[in-house]
Amino acid sequence: MSLTGKVEKVPGTRYLRETGPLSPGPPGFNMTGALSLFSGSASMDLGREIADYMNVHQGEYTRTVFSNENILIQLNESVRGRDVYLVQTMASPVHDNLMELLLMVDTLKRDSAGRINVVVPYLSYSRSDKKDQPRVGIAARLVANLIEAAGANRYMTIDLHAGQLQGFFDIPGDALTAFYLLSDHVDDMAIPNLVVVSADLGFSKKGRNWAERLGTPHAIVEKRRVDNEESPDVLSIIGDVRDRNVLLVDDEVLTAGSACQAVQAIREHGARDVYFAFTHALMPAEGYERLAQLGLKHIICTNTLPVPLECRLPNMTVLSVAPLLGEVILRAHAGRSVGELFDE
Repeated sequence: MSLTGKVEKVPGTRYLRETGPLSPGPPGFNMTGALSLFSGSASMDLGREIADYMNVHQGEYTRTVFSNENILIQLNESVRGRDVYLVQTMASPVHDNLMELLLMVDTLKRDSAGRINVVVPYLSYSRSDKKDQPRVGIAARLVANLIEAAGANRYMTIDLHAGQLQGFFDIPGDALTAFYLLSDHVDDMAIPNLVVVSADLGFSKKGRNWAERLGTPHAIVEKRRVDNEESPDVLSIIGDVRDRNVLLVDDEVLTAGSACQAVQAIREHGARDVYFAFTHALMPAEGYERLAQLGLKHIICTNTLPVPLECRLPNMTVLSVAPLLGEVILRAHAGRSVGELFDE
């Protein structure tokens, strides 16, 4: 507790601390060297927010794309012996941003960085985590191997599609969640007569966590994919939503086709207002248009992926993961517990 008794909760955590983030410390104050922060082109805005929260300088570099589409990364400052954190999400175009991430890691390694930490708010290919069909690869494992082979020493990410993806990495990392950030916001909204509905059976465990956090009943949208169609057929709602306000929860939204079917089924079962909360907004412009036509009471997501201002709907709130990532970066740099942020 500070002398003034002024404390605040770090957004997205359970942790109360004195006002302001942890100090990054003087240069070279720990074994991993002074802290440096860089942001890839897919996460420039988020990187600036993180730098502002941490009160650190954001590293500068030059990215050149040649006529043959090859990318060149050149640092504009030395990182020799430094503890470097590179923020780059895998937004569209995914492969350009993935390649840029790998090239930046290689560049940092060849400039003799002391430790290279990749901060990937959204990890692409996370759904390809097993051989569920004949003669297919496991792309999630390949992406993890590429990040390690490039020279990364640690990783951070938010809301992996499946927790076992952590086992694909042989380097240490922090698999974080936006659950507290999103659920705190919903709790502050004080929605009456609420029921939490998981978008599918695969999200039911996390949906139960939502229901326990908000003190509400829990229901599930049961659906089945037919002939590998992009949009699944909704079969039923497991649980009671009649005459209740509904919070539909999911981890990511792509085309919003599944969300449209889920909302339709929820309304057919007699629900009142429908709210929608999710972490990763992967949608192209037409996805936002679909959400706009659903008549949702409110939409809550995060900025793990850029949400263009022109796509943001009047009933949409985009929560920033910058304080969460900034606090974790400072703790990882100082060798302090990350679990302490979540009462773990």
